[in-house]
Amino acid sequence: MRKSQISREDALKLLMTYNKEIFHIKHALTVESIMRYFANKLGYSQEEDYWGIVGLLHDLDYEMWPDEHCIKVVELLKDVNVDNDMVDAICSHGYGHRVDIEPKHEMEKILYACDELTGLIGACALMRPSKSCKDMELKSLKKKFKDIKFAAGCNRDIINKGADMLGWDIDRLLEETLLAMKDEEEIIENQLREMNL
Repeated sequence: MRKSQISREDALKLLMTYNKEIFHIKHALTVESIMRYFANKLGYSQEEDYWGIVGLLHDLDYEMWPDEHCIKVVELLKDVNVDNDMVDAICSHGYGHRVDIEPKHEMEKILYACDELTGLIGACALMRPSKSCKDMELKSLKKKFKDIKFAAGCNRDIINKGADMLGWDIDRLLEETLLAMKDEEEIIENQLREMNL
């Protein structure tokens, strides 16, 4: 069983040190929540904190060092004594376009597959009158997924590759991630309010 050397409180402080934009902070909280959801769903509940902190810190370096994303983070995490396994897990979501650290563990594959997908689901939610994914149906998400002009910055190739890594078809990945985001949306909004964001 893997345990994080950094507490959730310290990880959040670290995130806030290098991230000031609400968009990036919300994305980090979203991916953290999704990772926790999947840890429990896939039988890794004892590692929920580990999975969550990997999700929380996965884009730690993106806002300030976008050109060094998944590279600068190594230095930032070493400075706070995060071990190599967690550093590699965090960096692995940049596999194939940033770094050559391949996602091997199921957790790393979930992060790789869901990082881009949470962005796509978030963009879909913003288009809805409710501004929420709670009332979003899978067919609506699938339609937006197929429309490459919609949220063009969300890389569908990475999402498809992530589904392949997991051995899931794309519909399962879309459905499971949408369910996770519906389940966690209120928690994330409450956290943002508590942080005065």
